[in-house]
Amino acid sequence: MTTRSRAGAAKAALALSVLLALPGSFSLTSAAMAQPGALTTQQSDVLKAYDDALSQFKSILTERRGQINSKEPLPNLPGQALYLARVQMISTYKDLTDELPSRIGRPNKFGLPPAYFDADAEPLVDEYRKLFDIMEAAPTNAQKSATPFKDVADLAVAIARAKGLDAASADAAGRISLGLFFAETNGNQNVGNARSNTYKGSLQTGPSEDRNGRRKWDAIKPSIAAFDPQLIARDDKEEARARDMDHRFNHWTAVRDGLMNAHADLFTQIPSVVKILKDPIDQMKFFELIQIVPTPTRSALNSGRLLDYRISDPRIMRYLRNNSIFAFGRADRARTSATFREILDAMWLFNKKFERALAEYEALKAKKS
Repeated sequence: MTTRSRAGAAKAALALSVLLALPGSFSLTSAAMAQPGALTTQQSDVLKAYDDALSQFKSILTERRGQINSKEPLPNLPGQALYLARVQMISTYKDLTDELPSRIGRPNKFGLPPAYFDADAEPLVDEYRKLFDIMEAAPTNAQKSATPFKDVADLAVAIARAKGLDAASADAAGRISLGLFFAETNGNQNVGNARSNTYKGSLQTGPSEDRNGRRKWDAIKPSIAAFDPQLIARDDKEEARARDMDHRFNHWTAVRDGLMNAHADLFTQIPSVVKILKDPIDQMKFFELIQIVPTPTRSALNSGRLLDYRISDPRIMRYLRNNSIFAFGRADRARTSATFREILDAMWLFNKKFERALAEYEALKAKKS
């Protein structure tokens, strides 16, 4: 961790005072302390754990803001400590509401279950998002697109058509793929990754995944050229533009290669997926699981009992937790297995992102028509 300069410390202290004065902020002692009647030892312990986690989250937010404002070098993976502190804040709040259900408060603007998140902490998560936007900003040589959402949809629909899907299923492929873009980057193109030195770009792929996607694209490209020469002309233009750089930092090629690497082969299963999962948000969650735990997700679909298929491999459960699924609170983290229906329901942290993706996709369709 970089040693903070005096100027940085002063700015960090100012940032903390501003942070604590944000509307809706609160003292480190939770409102639960004001509850009438004596608390049990267990209740006192979970209350203290939450207050400690809240304090730590504020502290690391203030530290990063101070480092950024002072233009100090950031540590390797500067977002990891922030992420872990946020997880701990949500986890300890869930433990608190498990012990004191009366502490479950009002709905929050992020759409998180109130049992997991105190709406008074909204300004802290706003600051968290702002810091990640700074730390994950696209490199200066990144090649943006003026139509990033349309690019994702157009590429996905073209790939789906080349795979033999009908119009309705190709439409679902476009919608689902835009959901993946929002899940991975909040809909921001060419971003870095403050928690990984490997995964970068609009679909957060690693170098080997990008190369694999490019090989698969070269194989399918003639099929697409037969029915959509305009898209192939755009592709040729972007290939020439990105020739001497990491293709993950050209939005078009990053999305194209990311879809071809992990999802294109599964597009042929979209008719089965949408038949089982009627909710478009669930469909997006399913394909996001292809990104997180691909092998068991494919096995679940091929089993013929997708929603009842149970995961019990500790390694897979760990991957899910590392991606904010069953990650919050003792009860969730104690789980040793889960069905896919339970996994989809536990992906509530993705809901807002997928809702935004769905709205953007509907807007694209309306504009086209």
